[in-house]
Amino acid sequence: MDLSIVIPLLNEEESLPELCAWIERVMTANKYSYEVILVDDGSTDDSWEVIKKLSESNANLKGIRFQRNYGKSAALNEGFKASKGDVIITMDADMQDSPDEIPELRRMILEGGYDLVSGWKQKRFDNALTKNLPSKLFNAAARASSGIKLNDFNCGLKAYKRKVVKSIEVFGEMHRYIPVLAKWAGFRKIGEKVVEHRARKYGVTKFGWERFINGFLDLTTITFLNKFGKRPMHFFGLYGTLCFLIGFVASVYLTLNKFIDPAFSLTNKPAFYIGLTAMIIGIQLFLTGFIAELVTRNSSERNNYLIEDRLGIEK
Repeated sequence: MDLSIVIPLLNEEESLPELCAWIERVMTANKYSYEVILVDDGSTDDSWEVIKKLSESNANLKGIRFQRNYGKSAALNEGFKASKGDVIITMDADMQDSPDEIPELRRMILEGGYDLVSGWKQKRFDNALTKNLPSKLFNAAARASSGIKLNDFNCGLKAYKRKVVKSIEVFGEMHRYIPVLAKWAGFRKIGEKVVEHRARKYGVTKFGWERFINGFLDLTTITFLNKFGKRPMHFFGLYGTLCFLIGFVASVYLTLNKFIDPAFSLTNKPAFYIGLTAMIIGIQLFLTGFIAELVTRNSSERNNYLIEDRLGIEK
């Protein structure tokens, strides 16, 4: 199969018929064999009924319906697991991504040799204060911490080699950092393409300031996991050892002074309590490192989601 197009959605009943018809026109014009995997992330409108109706007239349309809302990362993760195409395209369902970009994104993967190509919405139609400014700050922080020179990490329109999506696990709110996850998995040829950003035609934005804050928290998480996810003792053990040594040296110094000068008041010195506290913190950090090592070696499946229904996808 040439293409799998994975589309996470939440309450997008109005846009789905137009979006799917547009995708079908592009696929037919380029004679691609394809599948469209629509992942309904717990919509409360009639999105699933629309998906069922559309799939009746086009066998290439498939659906996954979550029993409740889990988030975009969960939807992408399930879509990736179900995808069978040689190239996987992700896009949003709100009609702000253009299906006309798909052929060039596919060409960059197959002929350009990229593992992943991310869209860059250079000209945006979003609110400058509530979306564009936070997005620029977020992207600058992501570039600095990851070393990946992308201008738009959060663009939903991306293309992947099949091997990439089968090698990564998208959880929590990590969909923003799929390029980082791919690099972490060893896929280093990551490109970017300027894509059209269209003004929203249907529905309302799902973006809020809480997503902006969560983005930076997730960036901290993924940076830590990237460096210490497989060796947490290297982080906790290092700082635990330093704290313990500082406290131990201070305690030995004060104890020796007590032996040399019996009149020396040991417990009236702030350094005594600082040293004691540092030793306790050091031991706790060291034990945290041991526990973290045990957790990483015995972690169970993280991505288990309640799926209410499927269309055209084997369970």
